[in-house]
Amino acid sequence: MKKTSKNTKGKIINAAWKLFYEQGYDDTTVEEIIYESKTSKGSFYHYFEGKDALLGSLSYLFDEKYEELKETIGDDDNSFDVLIKLNQELFAMIEDSISISLLSRLLSTQLVTKGEKHLLDRNRVYYKLLKQIVSNGQAKGEITKDMAANEIVKMYALLERSMMYDWCLCNGEYSLTNYAMRLMPMFLAKIRL
Repeated sequence: MKKTSKNTKGKIINAAWKLFYEQGYDDTTVEEIIYESKTSKGSFYHYFEGKDALLGSLSYLFDEKYEELKETIGDDDNSFDVLIKLNQELFAMIEDSISISLLSRLLSTQLVTKGEKHLLDRNRVYYKLLKQIVSNGQAKGEITKDMAANEIVKMYALLERSMMYDWCLCNGEYSLTNYAMRLMPMFLAKIRL
């Protein structure tokens, strides 16, 4: 039952973000999302109060990407390099399939929301995977033990959010992926052994 409900919610989220990217947020209707997701109106409103509620669901797509990437990580892979790879893959996905205006809306909703801040939810796949990578890297002597794993994960997440925020502020005038390829290793140099 839980798997089915997760699949239904995921179908709605994936369909919504696909349509938002293709035709814009304002030009996408709830009916189109329901049709694209092959679900029902009842299912849609079971998970979401309306279209605006979907803005907070972008973290779900990010976590879906991390679930996919988790399968590509080998035990012998250098943990520092894996962190850089995950960042590159996420930012490439953002550039390829999420409009700047939608990412801007997500970031702004997280600033003003009084409820759940999805991007900061420590139960997300994102945070769990990052902590696992950092902890493994510390155990293998690839990442410093001078900082706690949670502190390193927080720093990494902060760097990603700040780069996304700046990219939105600059209206995408540069490649987020290319810029991160230069900056992330430099910013994270402190944790590398």
